[in-house]
Amino acid sequence: MINSCLVFLLSLLVALPAFSGQHLAVHPRSSIDAGDESTIREIVEMERQAKEASIRRDADFSQRTLAEDYVDITPLGQVRTKQDTVSARKSGQLRYETINVSDMVVRVYGDTAVVTARADVKGHQLGEDFSGPYRYTRVWVRRTGHWQAVSYQATVTQ
Repeated sequence: MINSCLVFLLSLLVALPAFSGQHLAVHPRSSIDAGDESTIREIVEMERQAKEASIRRDADFSQRTLAEDYVDITPLGQVRTKQDTVSARKSGQLRYETINVSDMVVRVYGDTAVVTARADVKGHQLGEDFSGPYRYTRVWVRRTGHWQAVSYQATVTQ
């Protein structure tokens, strides 16, 4: 299947209300098929839900959408599993006050989507402030008709 790159005006229009004023990158392409357009809209919505779930510390969202083999690489290089993520949400040890996502790009490869974005966050983990700008990559895979996050990696930026 031809690799497709998100970001065309239609996705921006769909995502604008979801991200309420946040900037999404737009890189028009002339050859995005209808299936990829639909997939991109689904992934942008999954990203919006992931952001809201992080702010609300919604462990159920993580339980539903993280694959059993999910791997999260933290900005400090720590490896976390699905269970680590669910536990952190349940315990409240990880608290986001705000997450402002911008420069989002989604690339679709069949039943896999790779998201890259910038996130300006304000939050605390175990009492330590981790507020600041980050870049992240999240990989989504469609399994039995549902999107699951299989990997996430965040890096502190300047």
